[in-house]
Amino acid sequence: MTTVATERAPMDALRKTSLVAGVFYVLTFVSIPTLSLYAPVRDADYIVGTTSDTSVAVGAALEVIVALACMGTAIALYPVLKRQGEARALGFVGVRVLEAAGIFIGVASLLTVVALRRAEVGADALVTGQMLVAFYDSIFLLSQSFLPAVNALLLGSLLYQARLVPRVLPLIGLAGAPLLVAADLGILFGLWDRLSPVTALTALPIAVWEFSLGVYLIVKGFKPSPVTADLAVNGVRPVQDTTV
Repeated sequence: MTTVATERAPMDALRKTSLVAGVFYVLTFVSIPTLSLYAPVRDADYIVGTTSDTSVAVGAALEVIVALACMGTAIALYPVLKRQGEARALGFVGVRVLEAAGIFIGVASLLTVVALRRAEVGADALVTGQMLVAFYDSIFLLSQSFLPAVNALLLGSLLYQARLVPRVLPLIGLAGAPLLVAADLGILFGLWDRLSPVTALTALPIAVWEFSLGVYLIVKGFKPSPVTADLAVNGVRPVQDTTV
């Protein structure tokens, strides 16, 4: 008599992709403390002050992690997303890389302020320091506020059509994108500040979308979809047992 047993197959490539992408998405939230960590450098007299530079350095390190994780999300998801729409998938990678580049530039501007302070250039550099902080705020508006809205439209539409995750998740991103753009326009025209409650509220849907997506990809992985039907395995494979 021949019986059929089952054994657990190793994690398939598709599950690994979702796990890696999910981890990268969660990592993009490590920079949340920078709002308080960068508080000292926003002091108009920071360059001639005596407060510690440690918090600014820690904030810069966290933002570097975020920049690398941004690129990681796009690179990890691209092989799957291109099956639904290659042009949009490439666009997602490009915008994600552009977002990371903006983060690096912003971090460099703040580290330049720290370098000026350590060089003891004195009060003559106060205006320069304030200009560099203002430049950081400007690049933040583009790289970490506007571009995430573009990312939400690109990635959200791909995931919604491919049904790789529950459709409510990309819908949150698609709904949050115009809100974030509206908030950015308000900042651009001086209606409110980048750190105002209005900005925080309008950024919340995109934050929920990205964090929820990361957690879902880590815990559940991709849902069965025609887009990935030839990539997925069911996780259990039959093994012939010829015991009589």
